[in-house]
Amino acid sequence: MGSAGLARLHGLFAAYKPPGLKWKHLRDIVELQLLKGLNAGKPPAPEQRVRFLLGPMEGSEEKELTLTATSVPTLTDHLLVHGPAFTSLKVAVGHRLDAQASGVLVLGVGHGRSLLTDMYNAHLTKDYTVRGLLGKATDDFCEDGRLVEKTTYDHVTREKLDRILALIQGSHQKALVMYSNLDLQTQEAYEMAVRGLIRPMNKSPMLITGIRCLHFAPPEFLLEVQCLHETQKQLRRLVHEIGLELKTTAVCSQVRRTRDGFFTLDDALLRTRWDLHSIQDAIQATAPRVAAELEKSLRPRPGTQQLPSPSQHWGSEGPSSTSKGQAAGGAVGG
Repeated sequence: MGSAGLARLHGLFAAYKPPGLKWKHLRDIVELQLLKGLNAGKPPAPEQRVRFLLGPMEGSEEKELTLTATSVPTLTDHLLVHGPAFTSLKVAVGHRLDAQASGVLVLGVGHGRSLLTDMYNAHLTKDYTVRGLLGKATDDFCEDGRLVEKTTYDHVTREKLDRILALIQGSHQKALVMYSNLDLQTQEAYEMAVRGLIRPMNKSPMLITGIRCLHFAPPEFLLEVQCLHETQKQLRRLVHEIGLELKTTAVCSQVRRTRDGFFTLDDALLRTRWDLHSIQDAIQATAPRVAAELEKSLRPRPGTQQLPSPSQHWGSEGPSSTSKGQAAGGAVGG
């Protein structure tokens, strides 16, 4: 395999991170499997060198010794002498997932690590499915956290939940325009807003570009959230705040990332496919799409101008999760 196999490893690919596995552990497993694959190839034939070896002279009855020119292999390149050819490999992780979360995790190998920086600078949105459970509150907003409070939830309906989600999305849409530094008076910027292409130019608090309920069967409900600059803890806190807005409590039982920029669940390699050949094929298959999407996302946008700092309007923590942010325990941005 050798250097030829390494040449096909420069780029980005996505892996599916299961819950309970830390992203550092996943990265180490991938690196180990890649090194194992690179070193598993058949080593090249050793170079030959001429040595004069002492041996008996042919045809001599007196067993005289003489020097004979002999071709022998050079052992300096032998595996047992110098060890494996590849001992380290640079593997970087993009937008991280905490141990409890699962879903699409983008990794970069070799020169692909610089593409992770381009993805970060492009401020691409990500999709999550977030599962909530009504009726209790914990200290860390997780289902298995320390129980703080139990409440009733019989009064909660799908209509009330949808109304709260609409308020959340409206609040964050206003913040998104503010952080994008776009002059909406221009035609180009207006068209971007209509197509939902507005995104912040710099780092900002968590911004939700879309949120809706996929399933509602009390006490359980399932949300689909499109956002950027988020952490998984902020998404769990969002579930908690939604519960408060519904005059009850709620905890988060699952956070699953289904899309990271232009990588989806269909691109994510399961754990059984974290091997050299599968990762090489994944990198080569997504390379044209990665180049095209990054070129489009990093292209200078029309209608941008320097507006006053958004913190003057929203405060240091960003937009509230709902119109009643104080009642919901503060801003989502945390």
